[in-house]
Amino acid sequence: MTNIRLGMFLELATTIGAICGAWLSALVSTSFIAVLFGVILILSAAISFFKLADPVSTGEGSPLSRWLKLNSSYPTPEGEKPYIVKNVIGGFFMMNVAGIISGLLGIGSGALKVIAMDNVMRIPFKVSTTTSNFMIGVTAAASVGVYLSRGYIDPGLSMPVILGVLLGAFMGSRILTTAKTSSLKILFALVIIVLAIEMMYNGFTHKI
Repeated sequence: MTNIRLGMFLELATTIGAICGAWLSALVSTSFIAVLFGVILILSAAISFFKLADPVSTGEGSPLSRWLKLNSSYPTPEGEKPYIVKNVIGGFFMMNVAGIISGLLGIGSGALKVIAMDNVMRIPFKVSTTTSNFMIGVTAAASVGVYLSRGYIDPGLSMPVILGVLLGAFMGSRILTTAKTSSLKILFALVIIVLAIEMMYNGFTHKI
């Protein structure tokens, strides 16, 4: 399901953004960024609730998507389903923003990447989530060097979290292939609402 070509292309934007965000984290008020990010997530959750079906894109896509060979297909119970990548430039810009937020707040910003691919680039939701998952590791690795050099990372705290995330990711990837897109979008919207509330709370109470 993962569109590797698309993920590698968009990683150019998120990696640059993540490095910039990591350096800016010492200069910019992360509390303000957290509140702003929370507002964006809540608006995105509302969009997901009203657009539970996958976007239907017709035509040949943009010249850039054809030139980079980003259009592809993904498996469904009815067989391979082709899709067209739209608004490549807009998606690239959104990925840069996602990278900056990732570097500033120390999060993967996978939710913002899924939103960008699903709503801006008009990619099927399952492709958006799996491609975002593919990209998160690269985005995080781009900024982790800056955090390590500043002594912001506690390896002893990270290890148990990693084990839990790996187990959850393995289980989630198994469920994804058979789950209904509408159900996934509802779950996604609920999760990002909780994330948004937590980010805004931490931003207002200066816990970031």
